[in-house]
Amino acid sequence: CNAAMSLGKRLGVNPREAAARMIEHIDLGGLAEPFTPGSIAGPGFINITLKPDAIADLLSNLDTPDLGLRAPESPETVVVDLCGVNLAKQMHVGHLRSTVIGDTVARLFERLGHTVIRQNHVGDWGLPIAMVTAKLKAESDAGRIDLDAVTLDQLNRLYREAQLECSADRKGLAAVRRFDLGPKAEAELEEQVASAEDSLANAKSTLIRLQSHDPEIEVIWRRIERTTMTVCLDVCRRLHTRIGERDSAGESSYATELAGLVEDLESRGVAEPSEGALVVRVEGVAEPCLIRKGDGGFLYATTDLAAIRRRVQRFGASRVIYCVDARQSFHFRLVFAAAREAGYTGLPGGAHADLEHAAFGTVLGEDNKPLKTRSGENVKLEHLVDESVARARAALADRQTELDDPDAVAEAVGITAIKYADLSTERSKDYVFSFDRMVSFEGNTGPYLLYARARLNRIFDKAADKGVDAASSSSSPFSIAEPEERALALLLLRYPATIRGAAASLEPHRVCSYMYDLAVAFSRFYDKCHVLNADDDVTRLARLRLCGLTRRVLSDGLETLGLPVVDRM
Repeated sequence: CNAAMSLGKRLGVNPREAAARMIEHIDLGGLAEPFTPGSIAGPGFINITLKPDAIADLLSNLDTPDLGLRAPESPETVVVDLCGVNLAKQMHVGHLRSTVIGDTVARLFERLGHTVIRQNHVGDWGLPIAMVTAKLKAESDAGRIDLDAVTLDQLNRLYREAQLECSADRKGLAAVRRFDLGPKAEAELEEQVASAEDSLANAKSTLIRLQSHDPEIEVIWRRIERTTMTVCLDVCRRLHTRIGERDSAGESSYATELAGLVEDLESRGVAEPSEGALVVRVEGVAEPCLIRKGDGGFLYATTDLAAIRRRVQRFGASRVIYCVDARQSFHFRLVFAAAREAGYTGLPGGAHADLEHAAFGTVLGEDNKPLKTRSGENVKLEHLVDESVARARAALADRQTELDDPDAVAEAVGITAIKYADLSTERSKDYVFSFDRMVSFEGNTGPYLLYARARLNRIFDKAADKGVDAASSSSSPFSIAEPEERALALLLLRYPATIRGAAASLEPHRVCSYMYDLAVAFSRFYDKCHVLNADDDVTRLARLRLCGLTRRVLSDGLETLGLPVVDRM
């Protein structure tokens, strides 16, 4: 207890003196050992030593179906913005953290009994999408691509080609003319610029047709959407996340709302003209929030404002959490302020929804630079998962463990390894991606937690083999006698507070740290305290119940983190 630290400051006395006064008036009610001079430690901390019987009673209270996490009387509606895939693009390492952290944040609130709405904000609209749509149409018309069998890899290639074809090298042409590099070079660049201008004009025409729901163009766009989302949602499922088709809301779903939104802001004086554009000025931020360009086009901020309005006013969210890269922090600071200025965060009764950016750091390679392939491209997320599973399979083979379904176990271990490595890192920090570290069965890793749970399962398997009625242990009293039993029990009691704290701070790594500590405490308990070979039946059943509660908490924590489990390893 550190209350004496702040109390001493308020009273103007030494914290140790404040602590001494406090313990004279604290009634422990038989829950803890009497205070001694040694109960005050360091600058003024008060150490309270719970009695074994009190710990046993607290464990009994925890050993309920909800594990001490009772549903709230008034559940909140929480929207979590996560994943954020883009049409015609593979998910890459940049999507890992948004997908994994976002899903776990959502699971934390679901575990606490709140209503959670996941929103995969898909980049499926605008000129870049029109470019690849026009390119796919041209390739299909020429018979070079079968529209009904187009793959995401093909779309990814067409996306890059379309970007290049629409990029006019005007600077190069100007340089050729300035330095008089000859008519041939000038003619080549003039041709490139003219071709790019034609391609861009075609893309803009395609965008207009798409916005007008031209059937011919919409069929192609729908094919791009289905192909992309099928692959990306398969990756999400493989990562053991609860992100499906119904959770996806593309930018296109807001397209018809943007003009009305801008008109609303302008008519109420929230937005004002600025150099031909329209902006929302917010207090405390020098740069305004640009919501309409001079040419009448809308921006990401416009769509984000429409999303906030929908999520609060239609979905009734009291919290909207964006699990997005830290490099977008200023953008969200500006958009959140503009949304409040616009009144889009208002809830019935005068309350306002909380808008929060759960910013995260970057995944780095061994060179401490953003993780890339040798050619400098983003690493495909599917390839990372494949490699993690392959390494998990090799690690399991090295252990020479006989498994009923080694492929399924390798898949679970590989997925757990990659997700736990991400989740166990403090969200705001960068981390170095290391397969060797993450697939290890030693140290603070996902496989280590899975192994701890498998050991617990093995205890109950052995109990059945020996004819021990393990089921009867659930009604046996807890008994806390050994130091290792005490350490394990005290950790178990921290579980509800850990889940609540992680949800409040949007920091899944807190749960990971707790789970690792719990697994270590169980290992020490198992090494020092005989369970099935205990000296008597009472001790055996008490320790079996402690093991059972540990298994339940470990399993619940793994599920809350979104980590797949295996029963045997």
